[in-house]
Amino acid sequence: MRILVTGGAGFIGSNLVDLLLAEGHEVRIIDDFSTGRRANVAHLAGRVELVEGSILDADLMTDVVGGTDLVFHLAAAVGVRNIIEQPLRSIHTNVQGTENVITACLASDARVVLASTSEVYGKSPKLPMNEDDDRVTGPTHVARWSYSTAKALDEHLAFAYAAERGLRMSIVRYFNTYGPRLHENGYGSVVASMVGQALIGAPITVHGDGSQTRCFGYVADTARGTMLSGMLDGALDEAINLGNPVEITIGELAERIRVLCDSDSDIVYRSYDEVYGKGFEDTKRRVPDVSKAERVLGWAPLVALDDGLARTIEWWRANNL
Repeated sequence: MRILVTGGAGFIGSNLVDLLLAEGHEVRIIDDFSTGRRANVAHLAGRVELVEGSILDADLMTDVVGGTDLVFHLAAAVGVRNIIEQPLRSIHTNVQGTENVITACLASDARVVLASTSEVYGKSPKLPMNEDDDRVTGPTHVARWSYSTAKALDEHLAFAYAAERGLRMSIVRYFNTYGPRLHENGYGSVVASMVGQALIGAPITVHGDGSQTRCFGYVADTARGTMLSGMLDGALDEAINLGNPVEITIGELAERIRVLCDSDSDIVYRSYDEVYGKGFEDTKRRVPDVSKAERVLGWAPLVALDDGLARTIEWWRANNL
């Protein structure tokens, strides 16, 4: 199959490309390297076609989508700090860029998988989070919620184009993916930040009081679920959670990373106001319901957190120190 991965030099994108190549597919990548890294795809030289460019270039998207059977759309503005500091750029990239990808897919009759996020659930108190649950977000003057809103609008666009124009599409919602190639710069990942700090003996920073919880999915599991969402007919016209439902507090995560890194770093707590400025809002808990992924894709997470963290730390030591 001829496949395009937008954001293919990114953390999840490059891992997905490796999996697609291992499955025997022909892969093309487009990336503007705003958060993607050339090091993530250096090993693919001569094996994939790499196009450097932006999903905001509609003409370019028409060209690169042309001739493909399937598009995995992972390119996006990501990272809490990026969203807060550049909300206009983030909204524009995530909404207009996605519509450019969708219209190019329609023109080429290509199927598309849209990478969305658990952020679309906002601060809903209902757990675990099911694909049919209501969204609960904060006020529009809080820039942090613009990412949730933009990604939700992406999903609305996909569903609307499917209903009105016949777009063949699926949506995957990622829950805190981590693993090899996750980098501190750009993504705002708590795992990347803590591992980087622990390995150099710097204080491991926890935002807030550390009692907030998250569920962390290993990137190989995420890539596998994403691939299946593009290959199986049962995933058409569906939004599907991809994550590991095992919950951990951020304070506990910091301690676990310190132990696995054999680090003597202190764990320090900083208020959200100190880190992000006044008015920042966070979600207390976020847990995925993955029963739909199990039912539709035959998918379940395979990598436990301690194993995944150990693999991530091993990669970090080999590549970042």
